[in-house]
Amino acid sequence: MRERTPFPAELINRLPNLKLLLTTGGRNAAIDVKACSARGVPVAGTIAEKRSPDSTTQHCVALILALARDIPQDDASMKSGGWQTTYATGLAGKVFGTIGLGRLGVSVSRIMSIAFGMKIVAWSTNLTQEVADEKANAAGLPVEDENGEKTFKVISRDELFKSADVVSVQLVLSDRSRGLITADDLGKMKKTALFINTSRGPIVVDDDLLAIARKGSIRGVGLDVYEIEPLPKENDWRTTRWGEEGKSQVVLTPHMGYVEEDNITTMYQQQVENILRWKRGETMATVFSDD
Repeated sequence: MRERTPFPAELINRLPNLKLLLTTGGRNAAIDVKACSARGVPVAGTIAEKRSPDSTTQHCVALILALARDIPQDDASMKSGGWQTTYATGLAGKVFGTIGLGRLGVSVSRIMSIAFGMKIVAWSTNLTQEVADEKANAAGLPVEDENGEKTFKVISRDELFKSADVVSVQLVLSDRSRGLITADDLGKMKKTALFINTSRGPIVVDDDLLAIARKGSIRGVGLDVYEIEPLPKENDWRTTRWGEEGKSQVVLTPHMGYVEEDNITTMYQQQVENILRWKRGETMATVFSDD
């Protein structure tokens, strides 16, 4: 059960027999933990085994490359008897803009810097250059190059959307981040730019992103997360003929950022272990706080 399964107070209070609520991951914005605590219902999650780069980082980079190199479109062309259809987009030396510089923001940015020589720019509400320098150092990167240019350069929100060749959303969904990215931001992007979201769909105003893509205002959109999940079959992201008549190229995946066999196996093993601990009256792992 992930954030696509809401447990608000109203529902929790209609479940008199509820004794334990388990979820996957270390947080879940869709569960009213305070309402559970008021009822004496513990909420527990799971901890992913630490790998570097982690599953979500790998998927984000794969989505960027699939979009930049037109891999899904070229695959479809080849299988239908076609050949080359358009130009690919090179990434070497270009600007990678990360909205958020937490664990995933750093992980993806590190790869884009080392593997493609991209210049990394970052913004989030409270991010400072001092913090970004500390994160670069912790990631094993120089804080700045021989010319004094910062490895993770903190810039304004406005400047990031205007200057980045790739914009990647790397924020946690919260009341503060919900609906954060709007048409005002997206409308500032270069026509050649790519927009990637592997975090959470509601961070971006969906109708605004759809409008930008329909107009072809940017080169491409890569999504692994959506406002509603699973994405309805009749949803415009599924049904629009992207890449035609001036529309942006679009690559979609079904929230696969965390879906690796090892990850899923570990999650459910941890949930079974928590159920057994709960039955024995023992302390469970990864219990959520109602703070």
